[in-house]
Amino acid sequence: MFLSICLAAVGCFAQTPVTVDVDLNQKTGQFSPIYSWFGYDESNYTATENGQKLLRELHDLSPVPVYIRAHFLLASGDGRPELKWSSTNVYTEDANGNPLYSWTILDQIFDAYADAHVRPLVELGFTPKDLSSHPEPYHIGWPTEPGDFEGWSYPPKDYKKWQELVHQVAAHLLQRYGAEAVSTWYWEVWNEPNLEYYWKGTQAEYDKLYDYAVAGVREAIPNAHVGGPATTGPGPRGNASEYLRAFLEHCAKDKSAATGEKVPLDFISFHIKGSPSVVNNRVQMGLGREMSNAADGFAIVQSFRQFARLPIILTEADPEGCAACSARLYPPNAYRNGPLYPCYTAAAMKGLFELADRYHVDLLGMQTWAFEFEGKPYFEGYRSLATNGVDKPILNFFRMGGLMRGSRVAVTSSRAISVDNIMKRGVREQPDIDALAASAPGEATVMLWNYHDDDVDGPSASIELSIKGLASDAHRVLLQHYRIDENHSDAYTVWKQMGSPQGPTPEQYAELEAAGQLELLDSPRWIAPQNGGLKLNVLLPRQGVSLLRITWSEK
Repeated sequence: MFLSICLAAVGCFAQTPVTVDVDLNQKTGQFSPIYSWFGYDESNYTATENGQKLLRELHDLSPVPVYIRAHFLLASGDGRPELKWSSTNVYTEDANGNPLYSWTILDQIFDAYADAHVRPLVELGFTPKDLSSHPEPYHIGWPTEPGDFEGWSYPPKDYKKWQELVHQVAAHLLQRYGAEAVSTWYWEVWNEPNLEYYWKGTQAEYDKLYDYAVAGVREAIPNAHVGGPATTGPGPRGNASEYLRAFLEHCAKDKSAATGEKVPLDFISFHIKGSPSVVNNRVQMGLGREMSNAADGFAIVQSFRQFARLPIILTEADPEGCAACSARLYPPNAYRNGPLYPCYTAAAMKGLFELADRYHVDLLGMQTWAFEFEGKPYFEGYRSLATNGVDKPILNFFRMGGLMRGSRVAVTSSRAISVDNIMKRGVREQPDIDALAASAPGEATVMLWNYHDDDVDGPSASIELSIKGLASDAHRVLLQHYRIDENHSDAYTVWKQMGSPQGPTPEQYAELEAAGQLELLDSPRWIAPQNGGLKLNVLLPRQGVSLLRITWSEK
């Protein structure tokens, strides 16, 4: 017999229940902290006041190291950010073509990482103006028009100078932050070279760029973790699958253009993206496409026996492909401010774990391409984790992830939609009401969600949650129930209730900051399991996410 407890924001009421069964004794794999990776286009936002505040929050949400990736670390300019643009001016040449290095802006970025105790995934890009084979025009500004070309996206005019630039950057960072620190970093070459926007060269020229870049890194840091190619999402559309496959062929069979030796490859990176749209005046998410991108990429990696066990970092894993496209200008992105974004991400994380298990690959990270946009209106609808220093609901999903550890355990749900059906048809009919659970000594965690691709009101799910396999010495356990929905862990709702102020008073700002934190649904409570199990009733709103954390003292 189980103890039954109603865990709902309002009273329990009769409706067709959803049964979710968790077996803590049936391990399915490690709960790897794939959630603890973040990135953004505008690297110059890093050292701003709100950027540094957010970096500290990212560090604090996870018990394991948080990794940060950013674009434009090598681009020429004055260090002032724009949408989809930043610069460090790290490299120039004198009148005789001799390299000159300036570390001031780059140091500001990496000092902010060091101060927040987060770790860089160093994206080696893009081409400095004085090194570009097509330097003019160097930077036009976003959005570009068809036919526009910018000099930062062209191959270097001299690959040996490119190698030496990367070598000098790596050597400087090694000297400034120490061998112990940089030995934990990852070094990725470029971003989405299969897209003409980012790379105006051929694939052969990218392979050459990669070879010379990793040679430069390894010259300074022989044990550096190097990888790529950071392509867009594999699949039937576009050239990403063939580009990823050809890059792996290069690493498997060719000699390095820089050294004449084997091409180093310590991790493999590519991107996965969903595809939201507006249907009948409502946002409709495209989770199926993101999962299909992952499956296709995992299959390609698995087809290379020598690389099948290399770590895979999904260096961008998001509902769509443009963080800087605000919802005001791009209506399909209106999911970003509220609970739909974290609910989508919960379903995506479980799907990625299942696909990684299926293809027997080592998924190291699903990197969320979201940070903050400095000086933009509150809740403008950029893909960001915070707005003007106020945390958005998506950040609370990652706080939930930081409370999970140990082994993933078996979960069955009567209303789950399989990852295969999500890839085929999305979540367009019945909602995906499912869970991800983990177990570690002295604790168990269950993340529940009520997800639908369509951003419309729907019924709450009445969930009968059964947990079995608690430790025999768990005579009393502490239950904590965290919730993300429109009324919990959601500063956006509070902001709208205030009248959507663009200049909140100090009192309003403090209220918004508090509303942006992860919230308990009700008070923690001590309960007594029976026969090593619990039965809990949870009323979960549409697009809501719950995390139930159960802890006990081990004897």
